[in-house]
Amino acid sequence: MTLNTPLFLLLLGLLGAQAATTAMDLRTAAAMGLCKTRPTDIVFIIDSSRSVRPAEFEQVKVFLAKVIEGLDVGPNATRVGVVNYASRVKNEVSLKTHRTKTGLIKAVTKIEPLSTGTMTGLAIQFALNVAFSEAEGARVRSPDISKVAIIVTDGRPQDNVKDVAQRARDAGIEIFAIGVGRVDMSTLRQMASDPLDDHVDYVESYSVIEKLTKKFQEAFCVSDLCATGDHDCEQVCVSSPGSYKCACKAGFTLMDDGRSCRACSNAATDVVFLIDGSKSVRPENFELVKKWINQIIDKLDVSDNKAHVGLVQYSSSVKQEFPLGRYNNKKDLKDAVKKMAYMERGTMTGQALRYLTDNSFGPGQGARPGVTKVGIVFTDGRSQDYIGDAAKKAKDQGFKMYAVGVGNAVEEELKEIASEPTAEHYFYTADFKTITQIAKKLQINICNDEDPCECDTLVKFQKKVEDAIQALTKKLESMSKRIALLENKIV
Repeated sequence: MTLNTPLFLLLLGLLGAQAATTAMDLRTAAAMGLCKTRPTDIVFIIDSSRSVRPAEFEQVKVFLAKVIEGLDVGPNATRVGVVNYASRVKNEVSLKTHRTKTGLIKAVTKIEPLSTGTMTGLAIQFALNVAFSEAEGARVRSPDISKVAIIVTDGRPQDNVKDVAQRARDAGIEIFAIGVGRVDMSTLRQMASDPLDDHVDYVESYSVIEKLTKKFQEAFCVSDLCATGDHDCEQVCVSSPGSYKCACKAGFTLMDDGRSCRACSNAATDVVFLIDGSKSVRPENFELVKKWINQIIDKLDVSDNKAHVGLVQYSSSVKQEFPLGRYNNKKDLKDAVKKMAYMERGTMTGQALRYLTDNSFGPGQGARPGVTKVGIVFTDGRSQDYIGDAAKKAKDQGFKMYAVGVGNAVEEELKEIASEPTAEHYFYTADFKTITQIAKKLQINICNDEDPCECDTLVKFQKKVEDAIQALTKKLESMSKRIALLENKIV
């Protein structure tokens, strides 16, 4: 067969362009957190030897958390384990232990460095024999299940890695090797899978290791752009090949931006934020919390007759920043939030909840009778007092309670505060920098049960039915009279 050379080159160019476009779509989707990860058993093998300083080890944990955020974590999707090593090896997280991102990220934040030598070969052998075993939650080797090890190290190993890494690769484990600082690059190449350009990475210091997050999101990215849930859609993501579109839950309308959803604007609601200002939050994070509050305010229909917002800050004591109804437009509200000063003391969440139930929603604090009451509680740690009675009282009084936790917040406490269904009313993230994602997910549906528009339609329909019945009745009466006349004639 003779090839038409120009045409053949054109076809190659088109195929190359299509492949480049597909790769770009995947990179864009991965960067936005829109990809689904294929079912994978992933084990992170992290070096915590003496050369890794405590602050640097914290940066490694942040990197792990960010990679995990982009994964589709679940028993039938991606399972994650973490092996910590120095002169000895510690199995920090088994593949079978955590089935949700929330629990997994929280476990990662609690890992402590071992601070001894650098036995990288021993760590790989442990991963092969233990971490990737069925007893620890690994699935049976299958073409449908990927096995991946991600090694992070900053030094030269004190044992042999070449042979054990080869055994791991022969067992079907794909190895990524990340080197930091003065790492031995030849060792990284001995550990990593082929092609080495895709499986070996180097960063100058731990402070920039986060820049590799996108690379691993791309590595695990497949074409279902809605699968992870970390997309721009505020409520519902509908996947299509290589793309997606946003939709809204019942009772909400998709806004002009194509991603935001707005609840029915006919209903009034009183919303009070209860914000943790304890010293563990830290000033820079407190500024992020204030931005998060204003993100939520942006989604409310703030006016005299619609949404009113109050703000309470607590630490060892409780301070009302401003009551409900003081500000009835978004600009004034957001300016008042920005001016909130950081208290910086303890964490008395129970006391703050009692203030909410006894004061914030009282008529003397601007609350309106017969209006839906919503409490949004934010905390970054365990309460230093008992919250059970106050949390129960808030829900018993009919308040819709949302609980949002960051960092060392206790999930059981968040669930105790949150209204039912709990999954829709409590949120947790390991990092203050990701609370903007919670603002997107947290929905305050302030629709009335009865839509006046629907009522008007129903009234019109009812009127038409009544008119039709009356007309039919008149016709029946007319027919009855005619029948009676006919009967008289027959007689």
